[in-house]
Amino acid sequence: MFAAMLNIVSVLTGLLALVLVVPGLVPLFGWLNWLALPVAVVGAVIGMLSSHNSGRNFNLVILVVAIIRLSMGGGIF
Repeated sequence: MFAAMLNIVSVLTGLLALVLVVPGLVPLFGWLNWLALPVAVVGAVIGMLSSHNSGRNFNLVILVVAIIRLSMGGGIF
């Protein structure tokens, strides 16, 4: 039961990171991805503690999207 609860917390953390990443895809809002990175990392760590993989995988996808967007903008834009 505790593991399922950690998965739910991980998915909710991923949704919070997603709310930051989506506007960060727009030019000049890329700095929002810097805020989303630590949130997604925390969500991925919580997901690793869970017995389910969905929360961890969701946060890892968000991390990849944020990192790719930051690399395209030179880390700032």
